[in-house]
Amino acid sequence: MKVLQFTIPVAPDKNIILQNERLPYFYPHLHRHGEVQLTWIQQGSGTLVADNSMHAFRPGDVYWLAGNQPHVFRSDDTRPAGGAQALTLFFDPAGKLAPVFSLAEMKPIRAFIEKYPRGFKVPEQAASAVAALMQQLSRSRGAAQFAEFIRLLSHVRGITGLEPLVTGAKPAAVNEQEGLRISAIYDYIMKHFEADIPLENIARHANMTPPAFCRYFKKHTRLTFVEFLHEVRVHEACKLLTGDSGENIATIAYRCGFNSIASFNRVFKTVTGLAPREFVKEMEE
Repeated sequence: MKVLQFTIPVAPDKNIILQNERLPYFYPHLHRHGEVQLTWIQQGSGTLVADNSMHAFRPGDVYWLAGNQPHVFRSDDTRPAGGAQALTLFFDPAGKLAPVFSLAEMKPIRAFIEKYPRGFKVPEQAASAVAALMQQLSRSRGAAQFAEFIRLLSHVRGITGLEPLVTGAKPAAVNEQEGLRISAIYDYIMKHFEADIPLENIARHANMTPPAFCRYFKKHTRLTFVEFLHEVRVHEACKLLTGDSGENIATIAYRCGFNSIASFNRVFKTVTGLAPREFVKEMEE
């Protein structure tokens, strides 16, 4: 049996690491690594969980994840049609590249990296240009690749309208064992959100008593278990409401684990600030 890790090592033989993924689905476990990660989604869709925040991803999206930021790109289906494909850049400004980032000429880029310790999504209107620069970087070698790397970072730094992936209080730092436990909890919730999940069940899954689980989950996510479950369910409902399933709001509500339309409407507005019909109308405009 393969032993999972929470902190995933990235190949240390290069300072600028490019990974071209072509897989049946994206790596499904919450994890982190010391390197900054810039990922261009080429194929596949699903949910990005970054710390305690969720974002729907689709082809063409570009995401920046900070070093040691827990995250997972979770595919919508276990084996989605066409599989998953992404081009990802990894680099560690505090590792072997530290002398480069300490240069006076690199001060603006270093300040930019430090400004976003919780990652961001590249705005839709800027994503294609970043993707093209990533492609050029992947085709380059040696000194030319390093020049393209600096060019890419300079370009990203100049993009306006960047918003952090995570807002609010920062979750508590986790060690390896805690990270794996939180990953297992997230995985369980995201696999079973359509059904009723009693507190006793999720606590048992985490090998804790219900009171201990509630304290632990709130400490490490800054959300209660119910708040996080509501976030997951509403996030999935948003994807269905803006998709092409053709299902009505009531059907989507029950599919996402809500046991009444009244409950769905109330929770949906609490999470998004809009009623479901208002959300659909806004997305259509």
